[in-house]
Amino acid sequence: MQRRKFVQSALATSAALMSTAAVNAASTTGNLLTPKRQFKLKYGPHIGMFENNAGKDPIDQLKFMADQGFTAFEDNGMKDRTPELQAKMGETMAKLGIQMGVFVAHKIYWTEPSLTSGKQDKRDEFLQQIKESVEVAKRVNATWMTVVPGYVDLRQEMGYQTANVIESLKQASAILEPHKLTMVLEPLNFRDHPGLFLTKAAQGYTVCKAVNSPSCKILFDIYHQQITEGNLIPNMERAWDEIAYIQIGDNPGRKEPTSGEINYKNVFKFIHSKGFTGVLGMEHGNAKPGKEGEMALIKAYEESDSF
Repeated sequence: MQRRKFVQSALATSAALMSTAAVNAASTTGNLLTPKRQFKLKYGPHIGMFENNAGKDPIDQLKFMADQGFTAFEDNGMKDRTPELQAKMGETMAKLGIQMGVFVAHKIYWTEPSLTSGKQDKRDEFLQQIKESVEVAKRVNATWMTVVPGYVDLRQEMGYQTANVIESLKQASAILEPHKLTMVLEPLNFRDHPGLFLTKAAQGYTVCKAVNSPSCKILFDIYHQQITEGNLIPNMERAWDEIAYIQIGDNPGRKEPTSGEINYKNVFKFIHSKGFTGVLGMEHGNAKPGKEGEMALIKAYEESDSF
């Protein structure tokens, strides 16, 4: 055999062996050669959702999310993390191509009036916390932050409470607008959170129209709205120009899509048809425990995203 042909043959054999070894390795390490999933929408997991597979370190969890094809992330408790960890998470997301979703912007009063009361001390506290949240948003490259106006004031007519909330939100919007940040108001259901001011999409729509700012929009949580009023797609359609952020959770149970009664494939298809490019936060638990449950959750999103 000529030397040239011998070398070519040896190289071909070597390449084949390396390819076979790589495939075998992939089959034993979780299909490392399988292309990353490409979801049609930006689903955003949260810390803890995949810790059985990724470990407890937030950075490792972000890397696992990216490896699984997720391009967004949300963290209600981001504001409580150290500035150093916030910055590190922000840098990691930027490198991984993950868009930051919401974090909670302020102290939520679950059982006593706050913004509804119109009291100056409560308003001042809220506005100070919005200012602090601007700095958090800068560190993690966030656009949106969650705001819940809090508990009803039973000593005041609803019209006066609404006016009090609107005034606080107008002042908060003036803080956020120069930074191109948006607070998203979340209507919550009466079963899990009885007595709160903001419960329905139409109410949120009215408030946002009155505030009249790009920095004040609706967070449409599908789980909460299924419980409160249902009629999901028509209600989203009516409020669409004020919806800036969406959250997910099936009912009953508040777990991943396919675990309850909501036809998420149709809901996601509608959202996609509207050209939505924002984040859909996965604000729910896992229907099944352990590593298997986490992978089943991802499978449920694959199924619901296949429209």
